[in-house]
Amino acid sequence: MRYGTKDVLHGVDFDVRVGELVALLGPNGAGKSTTIEILEGFRTRSDGEVAVLGVDPAHGDERWRAGLGVVLQSWRDHSKWKVRELLGHLGRYYPEPFDVDELLVLVGLAEQANQRVGTLSGGQRRRLDVAIGIVGRPRLLFLDEPTAGFDPQARREFHELVHRLVDVERTTVLLTTHDLAEAEKLADRILILAEGRIVADGSADELARAVAGKAEIRWTRDGERFVHTADEVEDFVRGLLTEPGEPVRDLEVRRTSLEDTYMAMVHKQEAGEP
Repeated sequence: MRYGTKDVLHGVDFDVRVGELVALLGPNGAGKSTTIEILEGFRTRSDGEVAVLGVDPAHGDERWRAGLGVVLQSWRDHSKWKVRELLGHLGRYYPEPFDVDELLVLVGLAEQANQRVGTLSGGQRRRLDVAIGIVGRPRLLFLDEPTAGFDPQARREFHELVHRLVDVERTTVLLTTHDLAEAEKLADRILILAEGRIVADGSADELARAVAGKAEIRWTRDGERFVHTADEVEDFVRGLLTEPGEPVRDLEVRRTSLEDTYMAMVHKQEAGEP
């Protein structure tokens, strides 16, 4: 994607397979929103090739759009509608929508079916956002900062909902978030976008190993606390546990966190390092 003479996306190359939940991470200004808008068909790319559900988004028709679900950060007010009525109305725009009662159970809003939208809590409204996004039984769901502003309980419930969509409905999900713990918990794979490029692609563990390699091992023996770093954690711990003497207690292995990995990769790209 190019604005004037400035390339805001260049060398963005990735694929998402059926049934995967992939998280797209990156600092503000990295190009996440532009990437997602191109995939959704809301923005026309300057160059390159894109296929979503086998179709170029720039030429997607209504049937193609019916295969997509989009849950944005912003929430459009339908406060006077009742939950069941709203979902039933929106479902009529799709060729094969969810049964409304089935959908209400799936997103955890069965008890709120006859409530007006304006009376829902923040967490319930976000569940309704997801219900609206999947009412047409999309094959691919875009989630943009889905839990921003959630309390811990609402976040946990939302994560359980997303897992059900992926595991039961076999929905493919592309998630954008600034919550690294959320990405680590939900995603099968993580993409890191920096300076308009994909600089990393892999599971949280794979990315951590690529950046650091070493892990920190902590343990207590005979009342004394020890800390050691090692590349081959299993070999070191096996040797430690078979050493003669007092038994090892309070053993901990700490690998590089996703946050450490993310910051290292973004900094490396911004610094222009190979």
